[in-house]
Parts: sequence; C-alpha cells; structure tokens
Amino acid sequence: MLTMQELRERLPRPGQVEWIGIRRERRGEVLSVPDAEAHEMVGLIGDHGRVAPGRLKALTGAQAGQQDPAPAAEPAGPLAAGVARPMAGKRQVTLIQAEHLPVIAALAGLGAVTPEQLRRNVLVSGLPLLALKDRRFRIGSDERGWVLLEGTGECHPCSRMEEAFGPGGYNAVRGHGGITARVLQGGTLHVGDRLEPL
Repeated sequence: MLTMQELRERLPRPGQVEWIGIRRERRGEVLSVPDAEAHEMVGLIGDHGRVAPGRLKALTGAQAGQQDPAPAAEPAGPLAAGVARPMAGKRQVTLIQAEHLPVIAALAGLGAVTPEQLRRNVLVSGLPLLALKDRRFRIGSDERGWVLLEGTGECHPCSRMEEAFGPGGYNAVRGHGGITARVLQGGTLHVGDRLEPL
C-alpha cells in the first residue's frame, strides 16, 4: 500500500501551458502574451512593471555604476536573530488550472470565464496544480530550455472577483484560484510549453 506522501507525488501526466498573461501595472488590464521572461529575483518581467535588476557588484550588492550604499542599520525584531531575509517573494508567478474555468463559470452563474478575468499569469491544463504546492516543477522543453519554479502556496481570490463576476464571484473562485510560485531558475515561458513536476 502506498503512503500518503507517495500518493501526493504521483501524477498521471505532465501539464501544458495554455495561456500567459501579464499586467503592466497594479489593477491594470491583463494582456495575453505568447511568452514571458521569468527572472529569479522579480518573477515575470513586465508584470506589474517589473524589470530585471541591473548587474550587481560582487562584493557590495550595489548596482554597477552606482556609489556603494551606506552601511545598513541592524534589523530589528525576529530577523535580527540571524534569520536570513528571503531573496525573492513567494508570489512571483501565479498559475491557475484550465479545467477550473468552467467550474468557476458555473458557480458564478456565467456562461464562461476567461483567464484575463481571473488575473493570473499562467493557465495550465492536464494536471492538478494543488499537487505542486510546496514542490518544485519546471516549465519549458528540451529544445528551448526550462524554467524552474517552486510552488509556494494557494492563490486565494480577492475582492476583484466580485467586480469581474458579480455578487458571489469571490466565493465562486474559492478553492479554484490556483497556486503561487517563486522562480528558482529563470528563462522564457511559452504558450504550449510542458509542465513537469520534479
């Protein structure tokens, strides 16, 4: 008999990227794009106006061409005890499952919903995204290269779902909002790419 951990690691097949979206600014329109560059320190380039950081000096961490920064004050609170600050946020990339769109539409009483309305970055089909929570996975192909991501948690709905789908829209998305992820190794995501759990 398989253990619970073994059951959680078994997936029937890889997934596929069906759609990619970015928002140029907070609360801005979601734009459908054929590909997007993922960067380890910022997430998807262009999403919320994110840009790749400039080259850093090896010893100080300052951007090349800038003066060395003044020494930083010692952090206060629990981080002062030597706990390392995370290099990147847990919500760099948001993914949602294509198979959940008709469910959300039915629960909201609508004929259909689109990925743009759900305001996520990547629409994936073919595997249950919740199985990737707290797990590493890669997106890409052997020909074009792979982007390495790590699932960091569930992507819960926000009040914008009421604006998009009307009264009850928030609850229609609950449990179907997808996952958040951080980029561990950058590269370019393309519509049609394969998603493989590691």
